[in-house]
Amino acid sequence: MKKYIVTLTKDERETLRNIATKGKHKAHKILNALILLDCDSGEFQTSRSTNEEISRVLNISMKKIDRVKKRFVEDGFEFALDRKTGNRLYERKTDGDFEAHLIALSCSDPPEGFSRWSLRLLADKAVELNYIDSISHESIRCILKKTNSSLGEKKDG
Repeated sequence: MKKYIVTLTKDERETLRNIATKGKHKAHKILNALILLDCDSGEFQTSRSTNEEISRVLNISMKKIDRVKKRFVEDGFEFALDRKTGNRLYERKTDGDFEAHLIALSCSDPPEGFSRWSLRLLADKAVELNYIDSISHESIRCILKKTNSSLGEKKDG
């Protein structure tokens, strides 16, 4: 049973051929054009290839072929050629107030037994002081990198 059947018009086939053979296009767009051309079961197709043949010739997965066909059937011609943009939105955990506290903490003296602050120590201390509920050392690194703060040696001068 075929789940998604691609049927292209003559103009769509011509556009896909131009993308696949002429000009400068992104690799994923060319691959998607070739997939759609080979999967076409319309009246203008001369020889249709199976998904296995397309997968072997283009060196791509069967799943990619199914995704491109699905996007063509559900979303249309233009959406099938281009990548999907991410639609996830993440709420920021940190704000300027937390970053100010973190910078002040990183400039302070390190805990007893340590010669300097490590990223993990800063993350643990920020949680301990209730500046934030939880945070990873990687987030601490990104914040300090953004503010050009350094945990390295202090310069005299």
